[in-house]
Amino acid sequence: MASAATSRLEGLRDRGAALGGVVQPVSLLLVAAAAGLIVGSLRSAIFAQLTVQGLALGAVYGSLALALVLVYRATHVVNFAQGELAMATTYVAYQLIKWGLSYWEAFFATLAIAFVVGAVLEVVLIRPVLHRSVIAAVIVTVGLFILIDGLVNWVWGGDFKFMPSPFGTKIYHVGGVSIARLYPGMFVVVIVSVLLVWALFRFTKLGLGMRAAALRPAESALVGVRVEWMLAIGWGLAAVLGAVAGLVAEPSQFVLQPTLMQPILVYAFAAAVLGGLESPAGAVVGGLAIGISLNLVVQYVPAITTELQTPLAFAVLLVVLLLKPSGLFGHREVRRV
Repeated sequence: MASAATSRLEGLRDRGAALGGVVQPVSLLLVAAAAGLIVGSLRSAIFAQLTVQGLALGAVYGSLALALVLVYRATHVVNFAQGELAMATTYVAYQLIKWGLSYWEAFFATLAIAFVVGAVLEVVLIRPVLHRSVIAAVIVTVGLFILIDGLVNWVWGGDFKFMPSPFGTKIYHVGGVSIARLYPGMFVVVIVSVLLVWALFRFTKLGLGMRAAALRPAESALVGVRVEWMLAIGWGLAAVLGAVAGLVAEPSQFVLQPTLMQPILVYAFAAAVLGGLESPAGAVVGGLAIGISLNLVVQYVPAITTELQTPLAFAVLLVVLLLKPSGLFGHREVRRV
């Protein structure tokens, strides 16, 4: 009995030491990066403007990356259709606005529709093949990517669509820095959505059940957690976060088109891998880091133009996978045999 308790204590100490070794350097890196951004913003109005824009765009990438992480943690499936699902729900909002709803009425109605669609997709398409193999589920998401893209082009066409701006066109002037209200608006909407999802997981019984079902499905089923329903709800929440990303990204792109979320999906994948596919907080931090970095690099590195942003994000993804596959906030899984 004593040896078992001692072994458990030693295991906890080892885990704490491992996490401490990871978290401390990452925390120092984040503090140094934040300090650099503050100093740069104080010295240059252009730097400050690019930082604000990068935070807004990075929040969008972080929201979609968080959706990817939620799905991966729940089912260990990389959902390649997450971006196209976000694009399709944005078209749903466009259609609701055409039918007479205001932007924000369409926004919240679309989130409800996205939740239902995400849960139904998990039940109808993912669950039947997930028990066979994870690869089969991944292939289903690739097929879903193609299917959604085709359906959107069939229903709405491939030409540009225009939605009303939810934040207006006002420009704020702060200390010589011109900031469009669009960017603080994007950032606030995404961060509030992420915080609400975090509060659901952290403070509610439903959130506890979802976390348990994702991490320990067999043990959770033994204590009465309806694991399959929890996984479906997790896919629904991921679809909601993706819809938020799509709806908030559209004003920054000025037009709505079927390719709206395809480059953003690459940035989201890079953010999720950078932060760690098992870390929700890492996904958000990774998104902010990718958004700010891409904005600043394009401005201050002459050799890199806007056209190279997506390849650069893909390069970041490959480098992280090669050097630290677990990401900044992840940790290697150790198995005892």
